[in-house]
Amino acid sequence: MDEHIVMVDFGTGLKLTEKQLNERSAVATVQLRRRGVRAGDTVLVCLPVGPDLLVAADAVIAAGGVVWPVPVDLDRAGLGERMTASGARVMISDVPAALEAAEESRVRIVMSVADLSGRHPYPKSHEQSTESDRAGPAGSGD
Repeated sequence: MDEHIVMVDFGTGLKLTEKQLNERSAVATVQLRRRGVRAGDTVLVCLPVGPDLLVAADAVIAAGGVVWPVPVDLDRAGLGERMTASGARVMISDVPAALEAAEESRVRIVMSVADLSGRHPYPKSHEQSTESDRAGPAGSGD
């Protein structure tokens, strides 16, 4: 069966197939829902054009959210204005200026591209920790 390429990242030359997009978007959708994104929520997406932007936008829509794209080349004041205008409490970005601007806005949840992939598990709450977790990593007492 032929792989359908949906995007080529011109910066790296990497290709994103339809299968990869579907798999990454499904995982990202779950991560967004775990962070509380619900139908109708506005989610700021401040990522450079490329596969990560496509996956993030697809996942927000799949989670029922509304994608509010924010250009990565805006200065901090411009980013802050967009964030305030959106009323969003969730943002997906790895852009340092966007992360700084989020501190002065209504944005309460900032997710990175790595967070969308599920590679960074959420820390366990105090109630969920087990005795072995409190003891430290295996072999740490040797």
